[in-house]
Amino acid sequence: MVYGTLRPIESTIETIAEPPMSTTPPVTEGASSNGARIYWRLLGYLKPHWLMFSLSILGFLLFAATQPALAQMMEYLINAIESSDASQRVVIPLVIVGIYLVRGIGFFVGNYFIARVSLGIVHQLRTELFNRLTVLPGEYFDRNNSGHLISRITFNVTQVTQAATDALKVLIREGFTVIGLLIYLFWKDWKLTLVFLVVAPFIGGLVAVVGKRLRKLSSRIQVTMGNVTQTSSEMINGYRVMRSFGGEDYERQRFEDASRGNFRQNLKLVTTSSFATPVLQLIVAAAMGALVYLAMTFMNTDNAGAFVAYITAAGLIPKPVRQLSEVNAKIQKGIAAAESIFEQLDELAEEDEGELNVARARGAIQIRDLSFSYNEDDGNVLHDINLDIQPGETVALVGRSGSGKTTLASLIPRFYHHGRGDILLDGQPVQAYTLASLRRQIALVNQDVTLFNDTVARNIAYGDLADKTDAEIRAVAESANATAFIEQMPDGFDTVIGEDGTRLSGGQRQRLAIARALLKDAPILILDEATSALDTESERSIQNALEEVMKGRTTLVIAHRLSTIENADKIVVMEAGRVVEQGSHQALLERGGAYAKLHAMQFQE
Repeated sequence: MVYGTLRPIESTIETIAEPPMSTTPPVTEGASSNGARIYWRLLGYLKPHWLMFSLSILGFLLFAATQPALAQMMEYLINAIESSDASQRVVIPLVIVGIYLVRGIGFFVGNYFIARVSLGIVHQLRTELFNRLTVLPGEYFDRNNSGHLISRITFNVTQVTQAATDALKVLIREGFTVIGLLIYLFWKDWKLTLVFLVVAPFIGGLVAVVGKRLRKLSSRIQVTMGNVTQTSSEMINGYRVMRSFGGEDYERQRFEDASRGNFRQNLKLVTTSSFATPVLQLIVAAAMGALVYLAMTFMNTDNAGAFVAYITAAGLIPKPVRQLSEVNAKIQKGIAAAESIFEQLDELAEEDEGELNVARARGAIQIRDLSFSYNEDDGNVLHDINLDIQPGETVALVGRSGSGKTTLASLIPRFYHHGRGDILLDGQPVQAYTLASLRRQIALVNQDVTLFNDTVARNIAYGDLADKTDAEIRAVAESANATAFIEQMPDGFDTVIGEDGTRLSGGQRQRLAIARALLKDAPILILDEATSALDTESERSIQNALEEVMKGRTTLVIAHRLSTIENADKIVVMEAGRVVEQGSHQALLERGGAYAKLHAMQFQE
């Protein structure tokens, strides 16, 4: 009889010898110093879900309570067999079925509601991360590559939920199970139960050492996962360049290196976890063996039911202990992932301390002693710029690549914040305006057009322009010389143009961007190589449309082809971040300086 009761222990030891669940992490460094603070902040995301979380705890409590109940049923079963009590033949099976029914209900309730909480936190964190990106300054995007930013939203968040919910699920369910079983064992024989407590310091020490190692590896995995995302994104976005320059082998090797780096770090993590788990299992198994020996030697075996119940309860403990030992790995990975997420959430948004809010500015721009650097260590890229632009005036910025034209234009809508000097709009510093009010005054067409995977109409009427009528959208499309190709599309203005307008030619994409700027009807228009992607015929027709639109608007034109800006009111020539000349086209030619040289060189070509 006693020998037969040892089988649950044998099967349990086999169970705890199973390999640990596979883990796939990411994350950032430095979590060891403030891990507790980060984890408490992470747990704060449970507050909005406290009701569902409480229900999940209730479910796990029901589940945990069934474990000692099953052990106790073993005692009743053995005693009923020894006493040949026929009345128990129906009662005990029904009670066992009832216990498993309660166990199943508890398991479902606990897992269902903790999943609701987990998915809710994933949604909340992803939304917060994305929303934060919409208000961060341009410098932040310059410092961080897009692959790592995307990896935080898509990958890190799922790792965080392991620490916030999955780990708590195991802690609650298996923790209460262990506590319930230990209480039951103490009730049965407290002296023998103390044997189990002897192994606790060994388990704690092992978990602490392994946790530090896992955290470091998780940090490296996060970096390598970002590299994989970045490499994939660059290849997908630049596939035309890859194919035209025969870069397939290069990109394959680059991705191979990035993926292999991630593979190696994950393998190290699995190796560490796989080594720690058997050691922990060995400690628990040794304690189990000692417990069985002591129970068979010193425990009163006159009551076979009590003896079997005790051994059964003891045999149920190793599995939840093993699962609890794996919780630390999830928590460490989650903390490291949470640190990278909170770093982004804690980044300061764009400075927006201005209070001036105007419906429509006149469009006068003055620049006084302006200097600017992207990074103080790299020195200034703009030096002592002085410029006066009257309302309705068209000013062209020309110069070689890298002369600072686009940088200067980017400072007017405050995409970057200048350090020294002043930029005035209608006599007021641009910092005095709210960002929303300032940017409402400016329509921008960049050389690199950004379009969205939406319809043609929604790409033109984007953002604040979404309430524009179909007639207004068609009118600006006509002005931008875009109607002809739009109407040839399958659904006209309702045609979805693909990610970043991949189904359109460069000239078509440029025309939609011009139409968008025209629809905004802002008093200030910035054209940064706005016609660079157009053929000569299209450029002329759009140039005529733009000249009509420029009337009554302050226009800043950045142009490489000097033929497009000969009629500008003022031409500003820049070299190495400085204004070296300014004046009309004819005056600058007669002066025979930098502009005349650029003009001669271009027309000679």
